Amino acid sequence: MRDGLITILVLLAMVWSAPADTIRLKNGRTLWAEHVRESKDRVEYDVGEDTYAIPKSLVEKIDAGGMPPQFGGSGSQGAHDVPDFTPAAPTFSHEADVTARVIRDGKVDTDGLGALDQGNSDVAATGYFLAGKHESEHGNLPLAKRYFETALRFQPDNSTLLIYYAACLMHTGHAPEALPYAERAARTAPDSADAQAMLGFIQFASDHTPDAIRSWKKSLKLRPDAVVSQYLARAERETSAESDFSQHESSHFNLHFEGKQTSESFRKDLLAALEYDYNDLVRDLGYAPHNTVAVTLYTEQAFFDVTQAPSWTGALNDGKLRIPISGVSSVTPELARILKHELAHSFVSQMSGNRCPTWLHEGIAQVEEGKSTASYGRQLAQAYAADREIPYNLLEGSFMRFSTPQAVLAYAESLAAVEYIRDNYGISEIPRILEHLAQGSSTEVALRATIHSDYSQLHEDLARYLKDKYGE
Repeated sequence: MRDGLITILVLLAMVWSAPADTIRLKNGRTLWAEHVRESKDRVEYDVGEDTYAIPKSLVEKIDAGGMPPQFGGSGSQGAHDVPDFTPAAPTFSHEADVTARVIRDGKVDTDGLGALDQGNSDVAATGYFLAGKHESEHGNLPLAKRYFETALRFQPDNSTLLIYYAACLMHTGHAPEALPYAERAARTAPDSADAQAMLGFIQFASDHTPDAIRSWKKSLKLRPDAVVSQYLARAERETSAESDFSQHESSHFNLHFEGKQTSESFRKDLLAALEYDYNDLVRDLGYAPHNTVAVTLYTEQAFFDVTQAPSWTGALNDGKLRIPISGVSSVTPELARILKHELAHSFVSQMSGNRCPTWLHEGIAQVEEGKSTASYGRQLAQAYAADREIPYNLLEGSFMRFSTPQAVLAYAESLAAVEYIRDNYGISEIPRILEHLAQGSSTEVALRATIHSDYSQLHEDLARYLKDKYGE
């Protein structure tokens, strides 16, 4: 890795020359695809050998050409893995009239919202639902959450409101809190495929995988759905691999393991190491996660069978810490490093409301595990000086579809950026960036509000930082 960094950059420059299509969604997200096909009500797109489909109603526009990143913008596993699933929104009885009063010039009109007849629960609930849906589609989940909460005060058993509110909680890292709302939605609307699907997503995120499988099967009987089918297959792989697993709980962790593969003393030491790392991260980041963290220990083969991760993956955090431990009988320095790295992802996901870009996610996790760019800093400085690094806007999505050399460079750049922020602004700026992200800011807005840099300025600052620290 260290000796071949420049070679990797040359290879990447060749990869980036291939054109791609850009799918721009109404909620502000962007998907890159090698080929896009439109039908009457669906948009299908290819990423590598995989084909995905989304409802056409979610798409703002499709731009031909562009410079694609080599990862899947949706469906990729990562530290902040949340299903890209949008429930259908049935028409409310007063929607046609209320929409014009609440949404003006592409924004929520707070004056119009406040002027709604608060004595008419149907009108008020419709208005606040539309406001919440609008903010949710534009990525402002904290504000959407408040609007949905207000709508539920007027119609507490409206299944559509319950589904959207539960989804909002899940997407901001509060799946256990979302569970009672999703359960109420499924009880209120037992024939709703969306209610059953959302319940399954939240059960899966809350470490209730068998319940999630039952909910998703009910949903698919009511209506086929590609996203639900993918998650069901994934959950069934997990259940099959973990059929003989036991579990043990500590203050902050729920450990799943196969008794034949690990000794009691090893499991005790591993939980002690995790608790130590937990306290260390609380000190560094000034935050304590509000949910118990699920940790599963796998054999090497079971790990890849369950996660379908690329071969370069050493561990995975998709909301649960998944650790392969074949041949390991004690907490080695390498395992300790992996544990802290993956646990840091859990902190970052919750602190950012699942809105942290992957480069920042991975940079923080590497800094926390104790990594440094020192061993390849000179090569990285040369890459930045020649403008041959991967642009950070292309590192916002998952690294899971990267080849091994591409992943090497992506992780190196992520670490360098967070080292730069820490060394020049202090570790306290990291939580501030994550807080801005959680409040709905884009990455560049969060950076400008804290270290006064957009991506262009960050590139210049990093090039200078690496040159000063390591030379060219």
